[in-house]
Parts: sequence; C-alpha cells; structure tokens
Amino acid sequence: MSADAIGLTAVHGRSVDAAVTATGLRAGGMSEAEAEFTAFFRLEFSRVVRTVSLIVGDRGLAEEVAQEAFVQLFDHWRKVSRYERPDAWVRRVAIRIATRAARRERMRRMLENRFLPVVTAPAAVEPDSDVYAAVRRLPMSQRAAVVLFYFEDRPVSDLAPLMGCSPATARVHLHKARRRLAALLSEGVDDVV
Repeated sequence: MSADAIGLTAVHGRSVDAAVTATGLRAGGMSEAEAEFTAFFRLEFSRVVRTVSLIVGDRGLAEEVAQEAFVQLFDHWRKVSRYERPDAWVRRVAIRIATRAARRERMRRMLENRFLPVVTAPAAVEPDSDVYAAVRRLPMSQRAAVVLFYFEDRPVSDLAPLMGCSPATARVHLHKARRRLAALLSEGVDDVV
C-alpha cells in the first residue's frame, strides 16, 4: 500500500511505505491490518487535524502533527488496534507532539526576537473571532482542555486519557481555562466542571 493510498506523506524523512516495509505488512497486497489502519485513518485523520489545529492555531502545522501521530500509530498499529479507544491513543500522541512543537516555536520566536534586528512591518489581521484569539492565549494544557471539551464536545471524563493526565488535573486545566477565558473576554464564568 502506498502512502498516497492512505493519504500520508513523508514526515521527518520517513514515509508510511517505509513503515509498512519495516513492519513486514506488505506481503502481496493489502493485509487485514493495513485495511483496518486505512479505514481508521480515513475516519479519524481529519478529526485529529481539526483538534490539533484548534490547539496550535495553524492548519499546516496541525496537518504535520497529525501525520506524525499517524505514522507513530502505524508503527504500533498491531498493539493499539486492540485497544478499546485507538482514537484516544492517536489524539494523545498528537497533543503531545503539538505541545512540543508549540514549545519549540515559542523558543524560536524568543531567540529570533532576542538576536535578530527588529523589522517593522504592518501587522496581519486575523479573521478569527475574539473567542479563538482568547483560546490561543491560554497555556497549552488549558487550550487542549478547552478544545476537547467545547469544540469536540467531549465529556470531562474523556479529557484525562486524551491529555495524558489524571481526571483531577484535567478538571483543573478546564477550570483554570474557564477563569482565564472569562477574564480575557470580560464575562462571568460557570464553575461547574
């Protein structure tokens, strides 16, 4: 099966074809595992991209992050496919990758601002609403909690496994995010989590 057939392209110099060959799944056509992965990929990829896009605020980066998460999923598909919620596994991996990417980007900008000369250019106007702008100002863990709870309409009980933290920590992230958003948007906040 080619990477194009399932929609994955090379990520960090590695393609899904290489992963297929390395895991021995290519043995004269599409195996049952490949077919299951392909079906899962087609169902979940756009959802993962949407989640990550809302977290990082950049569709291109979100697609790269989702691709990397699905490459990792492909590497572990035989094991993860037996999990009750493989979609939770791939989202958790994607959120981790997105968090690392956001940290690297912040560090890059900080270093550029510190060491590169300042060039004045007109600021780009973003068409996003005040809510999206406020969500992007939240720390990554709070942003992830808000995106999963409000934008993906997931119950609080789903946040912890997707974020890779305890249920209490997930509720705290959501609570702090609500408080911060209320302050940013100058509105009241409902404390029920």
